[in-house]
Amino acid sequence: MPENKCTGLKGRVIIKNYKQPRLTVDAAVTTADHKIIFIKRKNPPYKGSWALPGGFVEYGETVEDAVIREVKEETGVTINIDELLGVYSDPERDPRGHTITVCYLATKEEGKLEADTDASEVACFTVEEAMGMQLAFDHNKILQDALDRWSKFRKK
Repeated sequence: MPENKCTGLKGRVIIKNYKQPRLTVDAAVTTADHKIIFIKRKNPPYKGSWALPGGFVEYGETVEDAVIREVKEETGVTINIDELLGVYSDPERDPRGHTITVCYLATKEEGKLEADTDASEVACFTVEEAMGMQLAFDHNKILQDALDRWSKFRKK
């Protein structure tokens, strides 16, 4: 491995010297009838709260593959990724520690909604219903950003 000219260290040694946030993915998934898919969290933190489907990126996995996998694991459905919504990096967004989430807008492709892995329940809500919910983590902000993006898209 080549030596870093600034530090004199080689390769991955540099990375090990720094405390790092964990990387997660989330998806705002819409259905054909314009509802949004949510999961009810099975585990802490926010056990029993509604959230967008998502989870941790596994080592060697792209964020795109991770969000497709997480949505399938938690909801039973496959998705089509429409676009990147945003990156959310507030160090306080997750009580377990600093996480950064990459969030996508997606549409449900196929499959029957069925809760699995980290979800005790999966359901679809209208935009109006979803806006009245207290969601886990910073998912209310993510939902608002998704609604803003969808409304801009509809105006075009």
